Amino acid sequence: MILGIGTDICDISRIEKSIDKFGQRFIDKTFTQNEQDYCESKSGKASYYAKRFAAKEAVAKALATSSSGALSWLDVEVKNDPSGRPQALLYRGAQDRLEAKTPNGYKAYVHLSLSDDHPYAVAYAMIEARSD
Repeated sequence: MILGIGTDICDISRIEKSIDKFGQRFIDKTFTQNEQDYCESKSGKASYYAKRFAAKEAVAKALATSSSGALSWLDVEVKNDPSGRPQALLYRGAQDRLEAKTPNGYKAYVHLSLSDDHPYAVAYAMIEARSD
């Protein structure tokens, strides 16, 4: 069963401008150390940051309820598995929301797809529950 879906589009230049204007303060507030290490190792790092920014928004939308508030940026971490497939790791508030949305006897899976075509980055998240 589908528990939630979310999508987000992000202008890569907006992230680049935020990095230029606020520097490490913006990066530390928005991205985990693992995400920073990954993005900083890439050429054209702004597009990698933008995809992760969009992913965090998409996952937050998929987790949202009519009464939920904002999540911390650091509650969702985007990581790539060895094949390059993006994965969303959930912490603190995001994990709590996932557990609250998941029916008893089911296990939740977060599916994530990222793409970019300058000047935009886009993310799509779907949360699925499967019975054990």
